[in-house]
Amino acid sequence: MTTQSSIELKDLILKTDIGTYGPGDVVPDHHVLDLTLAIAPTLVLIEGDSMAQVFDYDDLVADIRHLAGQGHRDTQEWLVTQIAQLCARYTAIDAAEIYLRKVPVGDGTGTLGVRLAVDRADLARLAKAP
Repeated sequence: MTTQSSIELKDLILKTDIGTYGPGDVVPDHHVLDLTLAIAPTLVLIEGDSMAQVFDYDDLVADIRHLAGQGHRDTQEWLVTQIAQLCARYTAIDAAEIYLRKVPVGDGTGTLGVRLAVDRADLARLAKAP
């Protein structure tokens, strides 16, 4: 078996403005992000307890929170795309799975979300995009 490692962020509530709603529509209370980042095992299976040896995800989380709060978006897909573009800036990230969902939907219960998985090649293309 090949050694694999990841960082998982679950249930991060984002303060964001997504969608257009009319009278009688259920307006989401919030949007929730799950993010799984594939990183090199050498950044997890370390020789000592030192931040210099690991991927420091704090900047990425701060970038995502800042991005989410920037203006109105019509779609969840656009914010997911922008989060993928942020991930592409970090060379330590080999792949990412992004799941963004809004709560509640429909009859006032449940969630509705968008999931995107990008690999190293996708991240390389996104990093080169203007």
